[in-house]
Amino acid sequence: MARKRKSRYPRYEQVEIIDLAIEGKAVGKVKSNDHEKGDLTIFVSKVVPGDIVDVQINKKKKTYREGYPVKFHKYSEKRTEPFCEHFGVCGGCTRQQLSYEDQVFYKHKQVSETLKRIGKIDFPEIKPVLKAPEITFYRNKLEYTFTNTRWITQKEVDADIEIKRFKGIGFHIPGKYDKILDIEKCWLQAEPSNSIRLFIRDFAIENNYEFFNHYKKIGFLRTLIIRTSSTGEIMIIPTFYHNEIEKIKKLLDAVSERFPEITSINYVVNEKLNDSINDQNVIHYKGKDHITEKMDDIIFKISPKSFYQTNSKQAYNLYNVVKDFSDLKKNEVVYDLYTGTGTIANFIAKDVKKVIGIEYVKESISDAKINSKLNSITNTEFYAGDMKDILTDEFMNEKGKSDTIIIDPPRAGMHKKVVQTILNAFPSKIVYVSCNVATQARDIELFSEKYNVKKVQPVDMFPHTHHIENIVLLEKKMNNK
Repeated sequence: MARKRKSRYPRYEQVEIIDLAIEGKAVGKVKSNDHEKGDLTIFVSKVVPGDIVDVQINKKKKTYREGYPVKFHKYSEKRTEPFCEHFGVCGGCTRQQLSYEDQVFYKHKQVSETLKRIGKIDFPEIKPVLKAPEITFYRNKLEYTFTNTRWITQKEVDADIEIKRFKGIGFHIPGKYDKILDIEKCWLQAEPSNSIRLFIRDFAIENNYEFFNHYKKIGFLRTLIIRTSSTGEIMIIPTFYHNEIEKIKKLLDAVSERFPEITSINYVVNEKLNDSINDQNVIHYKGKDHITEKMDDIIFKISPKSFYQTNSKQAYNLYNVVKDFSDLKKNEVVYDLYTGTGTIANFIAKDVKKVIGIEYVKESISDAKINSKLNSITNTEFYAGDMKDILTDEFMNEKGKSDTIIIDPPRAGMHKKVVQTILNAFPSKIVYVSCNVATQARDIELFSEKYNVKKVQPVDMFPHTHHIENIVLLEKKMNNK
């Protein structure tokens, strides 16, 4: 038997965990060596504040270390029992060990500290986190990955039994692009999501379908997207590596017969190396080519590649905060930047003179226009393209200056050219919605010469994770005209 290789990194003993970090890990402090000043920060996985642990370092950076616990000396009083059998192996729902109240506390702390550290300006008192109405089965979209070499768990190894099934479908192991954990029950999406996934897995195994190998880039079944809506509609989008039409039809017909409640069946043949389908042709197979979501009295069409907030109930609460912060007037033009499928634009249209929505994804803009038409909304305009190329001084002069601009960018935040165009337009209010408080804080600093932060409202869209949405109201300073 080969000897276990000794780690080239140190092990720190009895490290007290004092906080949670922005990307899901926890924080400990240890004394630095003679060549460094002050305490050394360690980011540790699978622990919570109050734990005292021995930490094995596995990654060394200039100003910090990363590691994992190898021995617990004391368990925190904050700990709760995780409800998911896959907790600790799956990369999702990493904060199940904390009560929901504690999760919300640390998310509020995360927003406050990040805004002040990166934004470098004065902020008003941050409102309490708007809690999610549901903390399990709250997602309307999940993407699973097939594998022919599924991750073998420590529990299976300890059981010391022969492992006969290596095919699976589930989520990537954190930090391992080619390792997939086979999921039996996911607590993120309500039934029949789990049943559909397991049926497809078992049907494919019984019929000798090849599952994808992410290291060798061979196989047939690649991914499965399941989308649901509060209206009861269900969409599935499996992705195949090769266009073996008879095998595809056999699988989709079997799923359709077993789950007649599925209202939209589509598929993708993706022969490129990465799993993204944004640049792929989606083939409609059966049922409608979309599903619908409803918010208040507004209906939204959602196509396979459309963006829609993945927590439908909390999205409604988020949009109401946006509307409240915007303090909309009947005679004003509002810009909704990064509009997606026009959800916010159509949600506020009845309260203003006109809404102009801009989005990069052409399919989303097509849906935005259809959503306006479905709801007999006639005062919206939508444009597709790169934000920095469309939103120019000339564009805003042509379409009309606005008193209110709503921004909901991707995690990377805003391009500096977009920020400058908004500064040139100089609206009375900017309502900035973000899924990444760090880039939001960075952008807010760029606005700070002309704008003050008046309100901050964190919104918890994703319980049991480190993710938090944040809404900031910026108002132009009195001495700027």
